[in-house]
Amino acid sequence: MHYVGRFAPSPSGPLHFGSLIAALGSYFQAKSCHGIWLVRIEDIDPPREIPGAASLILKTLEAYGLHWDKSVVYQSQRTEAYQTQIDHWLKEGTAYYCECTRKAIKNAGGYYPGTCRNKKLENNGQRAVRLKMSEPVISFTDRKHGQLTIPTKLANEDFIIKRRDGLFAYNLAVVLDDIDQGITEIVRGADLIEPTGRQISLYKILGQSPVSYVHLPLALDNHGNKLSKQNHAPAIDITHPKPALLDAMIFLGFEIMEDIKTAPVDEIIAWGVKNWQLSQLPGTLKVTPRFSNAFV
Repeated sequence: MHYVGRFAPSPSGPLHFGSLIAALGSYFQAKSCHGIWLVRIEDIDPPREIPGAASLILKTLEAYGLHWDKSVVYQSQRTEAYQTQIDHWLKEGTAYYCECTRKAIKNAGGYYPGTCRNKKLENNGQRAVRLKMSEPVISFTDRKHGQLTIPTKLANEDFIIKRRDGLFAYNLAVVLDDIDQGITEIVRGADLIEPTGRQISLYKILGQSPVSYVHLPLALDNHGNKLSKQNHAPAIDITHPKPALLDAMIFLGFEIMEDIKTAPVDEIIAWGVKNWQLSQLPGTLKVTPRFSNAFV
């Protein structure tokens, strides 16, 4: 099977060091397998999005020598496909409307207990849509880390596929898009291990063969917090990409020779593709990076 990988950032801010790691890992894995690498902008959560972020993300990828194959897909242009699938599930009884609040679920122990599953509620414009969990996944195989487990209660939960505010849920959109784009393997950060279980469940419910997965170690700051937009991780430099690029590659387990460090960005990327191996990744799923002075 021809390899198809992807990088799918949300436009909630510029790329930071953690997202650079995910982009590089997915790119190196795709290109070392002689496959194609796609970019998808996951812009279906307008309240979290920052104007101009999507364009800046694409410019940053290009500055770092990460050139995608085929056209960029925007989730905001795929909402009809999401709604069509939801309507199909609602009609056949696989999905249902739910009026439970976060507070009610918290009071029930933190996991949704199926309160509205058999109520046959109608859409009043203020209810979420949940999918009946018929294919729970409590473990899956990661190509780097082996068997990873999902909490049983989480795996069996009827989860939201459309929010009460009318926005489509991440898990539904990402799986439908990955199927539509023919993705064969997903390489991303370890913070998405738990959603992976739900996404594999969706593949099974949809009658599709799940893709393979590689979860990359998370980059932590010096206080042990994940580098993320929510934690105000600084944007990587788009004008002088080499220091952050080399830091990220070292984080991913590369031993970079001095002559490569002085090469142009595109040559560094080409060298990375040639020398990439999953076995070089750190064994732990969380790593505190040591940034160069040029990055911080």
